Amino acid sequence: MTAYYANLIERYPLVLLEDGMAQDDWTGWKIHFAELGEHIELVGDDVFCTNPEIIARGSEDNIANAVLIKLNQIGTLTETMAATRLARDNGWGAFVSHRSGETVDSFIAGMTVALDTGHLKTGAPARGERVEKYNQLLRIEQQLGAAARYAGAGAYVHPPREI
Repeated sequence: MTAYYANLIERYPLVLLEDGMAQDDWTGWKIHFAELGEHIELVGDDVFCTNPEIIARGSEDNIANAVLIKLNQIGTLTETMAATRLARDNGWGAFVSHRSGETVDSFIAGMTVALDTGHLKTGAPARGERVEKYNQLLRIEQQLGAAARYAGAGAYVHPPREI
């Protein structure tokens, strides 16, 4: 699987790969990171579950360089913030994500900005709950005015490369 991904990374300007290995394949994740971690952002979602203890272990074992952050996956805002801080302290990327079946509530957009992750995973603006989150980001940008900063490629551990 890692060789397959390496081939894709070589051929295409890929920036990140989320859950490239099964959540319980810790050995596979280690191999995966050793081969691909210098070239692309390897995002762990199911392997970490926004859990600071598992993220710490993943950092020690060098299995990823980014984590998907889901507030309702870990349960509390305090734990979510701890997971995000831990990722940052280890030089990892952090992506805030809503959960499938999300409502039109826009809190997650504000949380993304507050945590300064530079990433919000919400999908294409094809449904109301997604559009609302994008609209909230636009409202926040408008409110911040000149203080607003678009992270762009700088939000990635490994910025996009030219092919």
